[in-house]
Amino acid sequence: MTTMDSETDSIGLVADDEATRLLAAYEAGSSFLFSAPHGVLLARGVSAIVPKTQCAREELPRRVADFLNSATEFGRRNPMVVGAVPFGESLPAHLVLPDEVVRAAPLNVVVSQPPRNGAPDCSVRPVPAPAEYERGVSRVLRRLEVGELSKVVLARSLELTAAEPIDVRGVLRNLALADPASYTFAVDLPRHGEDGTRDSFGAPPPLRRTFLGASPELLVSRRGMRVRSNPMAGSRPRSTDPVEDQRRAAELSTSDKDHREHAAVVDAVVQALRPFCRDLQVPAPSVISTAAMWHLATEITGELRDPATSSLELADALHPTPAVCGTPLQRARDVIAETEPFERGYYAGMVGWCDAAGDGEWVVAIRCADIEDDSMRLYAGAGIVAGSDPADELAETSAKFRTALSAMGLDQAV
Repeated sequence: MTTMDSETDSIGLVADDEATRLLAAYEAGSSFLFSAPHGVLLARGVSAIVPKTQCAREELPRRVADFLNSATEFGRRNPMVVGAVPFGESLPAHLVLPDEVVRAAPLNVVVSQPPRNGAPDCSVRPVPAPAEYERGVSRVLRRLEVGELSKVVLARSLELTAAEPIDVRGVLRNLALADPASYTFAVDLPRHGEDGTRDSFGAPPPLRRTFLGASPELLVSRRGMRVRSNPMAGSRPRSTDPVEDQRRAAELSTSDKDHREHAAVVDAVVQALRPFCRDLQVPAPSVISTAAMWHLATEITGELRDPATSSLELADALHPTPAVCGTPLQRARDVIAETEPFERGYYAGMVGWCDAAGDGEWVVAIRCADIEDDSMRLYAGAGIVAGSDPADELAETSAKFRTALSAMGLDQAV
């Protein structure tokens, strides 16, 4: 295996048969994994943590640029940060400079059914209860009717408690191999009650909490002057019956309600990218699939106006999109805070990496779980617009939970 020299940060390329070895080499508490359709990135160790100051999050790109410049002065060649940015501003971003980074070609092994033997004995508590979630959707619909806003993404969560510590590596492996076309990620986080803050280079405090998932949605990537975003909104659960599955895909492709929801997200992404890009290409949406869902997606591409614009600056301008929040943005944030009986934390935030040259890739943190010892919290949301039905939105969140539940070998009605 070719590794990155920890003194120079030169990234080695790994043969395509090494992708599953990188996945197996992941260790919770000391690694960051990012598996994308075009390749796998494994970052090991922590040389430093981006200082967590009280400045507004829109200053994050500048802080990270200054941090990477400092790392360059310490002898690093094109260093990068990896990590997660939360949905809201009640938590700081958690971004670190790894000791080394290894890359591989994409995973090309698909395991449609994760191992069922040894599935953990778990208690499951939905928050809120399904009936209360439907009532929350109904309350949001009434606010839409009077014109307060046009869309709200309302989420619910599942709190799982196992009889023993959860096998983080096993869950990550099952997520990645079930759908290599998704963006599978795992980020070490400070335990609840620990902030992990450190202002200088040196050994970090231990991190024993993991945020992981298999997101279908690319927020933004930057490679040289090329920019790409793939917003998604509008969805249907998959069916095990091939005929019914295709019927659902066809229904989604012609649904006025879903196309209106999708268009609002695409318009917001285009407006956010336009100041940074020229020659934006915005094709008609297409219907794409994951193991659990059909989605409407639009692949937007463009060219940067200024080579100094980093991937993190682009991601910060886009986040959060209406696909995970709503429109208008601040009003939707307020309704989410009033309606959801939990803090989103890093759910619906963004996960990825950015290097000193500005290249990087950030995905929307959905289809995800927050794992700490024997407990795990899952999250799933649905976009509420005029014409939404509370029972349908509940069913959509249940289908989205299947991604993480299947990775644990669980098959529970939620």
